[in-house]
Amino acid sequence: MGLFLVFAFLSKAQKEVQTMPSIVLKDMDGKSKNVAEYSQSGKITIISFWATWCSPCKKELNNMHELYDEWKEKYDLKIVAVCTDNTRNTQKVKPYVDGQGWEFDIIMDVNQDLQRAMNIVQIPHTFLLDQNGKIIYQHSGYVEGDEFSLEEKIKALMPKK
Repeated sequence: MGLFLVFAFLSKAQKEVQTMPSIVLKDMDGKSKNVAEYSQSGKITIISFWATWCSPCKKELNNMHELYDEWKEKYDLKIVAVCTDNTRNTQKVKPYVDGQGWEFDIIMDVNQDLQRAMNIVQIPHTFLLDQNGKIIYQHSGYVEGDEFSLEEKIKALMPKK
């Protein structure tokens, strides 16, 4: 009976996270951003959790960056990279991002409030939101080529011509 309750609780918790929660974080310039607004943009949105110390995270975002211009044009999408570095490491984020030339939104989750709210255990962790802001896909970890699997999910969201 106890094990059933654990599974019931876990499935309920997972179902509750269907859109981005209303949590205010700061971007790299210190401007406040309510994360829920990314669910209201009307665009397909990729939310990727990463950190400067996480090699697979940086590889995934670099590979997405190479495709970003094409994806913006083809799918009218937005990428948001949520940095989970703590306050000791935040000074490394802007120089790293600038050095990579990433053009997507970078928001700072220094207290891991958003990470906890989204039930993320490990990074990299990527979410795909449809045009209505609903989370339709997520994956944890990164293997070279995952961005192409993600693109297939994005294509499926496009209106049929």
